[in-house]
Amino acid sequence: MFERLEDIEQRYNELTELLTNPEVISNQTEYQKYARSQSGLTEIVTVYRDYKDVIIQLEETKGLLAEELDSEMREMAELEKEELMKKKVNMEEELRVLLLPKDPNADKNVIMEIRAGAGGDEAGLFAGVLYKMYTRYAENQHWKTEILSASYTDIGGFKEIIFMIEGRGAYSRLKFESGVHRVQRIPTTESGGRIHTSTSTVAVLPEAEEVEIDIHANDLRIDIFCSSGPGGQSVNTTQSAVRITHLPTGISVSCQDEKSQHKNKDKALKVLRARLLEKAEEEAHGEMASQRKSQVGTGDRSERIRTYNYPQGRVSDHRIQLTLHKLDSILLGELDEVISALISADQAERLKESI
Repeated sequence: MFERLEDIEQRYNELTELLTNPEVISNQTEYQKYARSQSGLTEIVTVYRDYKDVIIQLEETKGLLAEELDSEMREMAELEKEELMKKKVNMEEELRVLLLPKDPNADKNVIMEIRAGAGGDEAGLFAGVLYKMYTRYAENQHWKTEILSASYTDIGGFKEIIFMIEGRGAYSRLKFESGVHRVQRIPTTESGGRIHTSTSTVAVLPEAEEVEIDIHANDLRIDIFCSSGPGGQSVNTTQSAVRITHLPTGISVSCQDEKSQHKNKDKALKVLRARLLEKAEEEAHGEMASQRKSQVGTGDRSERIRTYNYPQGRVSDHRIQLTLHKLDSILLGELDEVISALISADQAERLKESI
């Protein structure tokens, strides 16, 4: 581990030197490339340097304890040694986590898809609740959101909503949200006061750049039609809605939220790229995923991951056996406690596998 850390620090120093080179500074493309590389190493190098300082302090304290000391000085040195030992162990754990392979999609923007599942109108309303929860969370993180496509139910919910979240680290924070979300509550239409169970599915896709997914025009069928609103009512008499079908895979995406056909086409292509990237990654990692199923799950859309129980004010994540009686605040977008617990569980699992 420490050889790797020394190599990383050496590379960081080389990049720092390159960023002061006038030739590099004058070439913005080169400069930005080196700056990104250096930025990616900053956290681990900072922790490693702090760790080395702790080791020096620990050796000095041990040396002090080997000398003749009065009882008060010895007690102080022993306490300092104990604190430094704890710090050393914690920093070694932090360094192991930082050395884990980084998800190449970690810093990407996210395309989220929420679809009503079992439960009829109630499932559509719950899809709307989840959409508000994620957009509020994005707002708390100072991320930008944009609806790409939406299909409404008659009573104000969503059959499906697809939206983008733009912000640094969005995918790394939200990637474990993929799966089936279940709600238990008494619908407003229920006169007998019975609790109903409904579901919505969430898919979290990293935004795919054009260079990652090369789409050939000949592989696309593009259909243009009039957009419709809730209940199928026409909201736009011009043919601005767009459906794009990727013929080799059969993947189809529709967008109709914009009045401009061109804008709808751009949005549909974004979603299509993300779905094609997801498909390519699933195929590439299929064998590995079957061999390794992490504690927080595979991210499969059919996997039930979380229950939102209204009568008990409870949210339970079934993958890590986490239960919080904070339903109201979680639905207001305060998701950090859940998300951080999922990330920690995944890191712990990967650390176990790396030993």
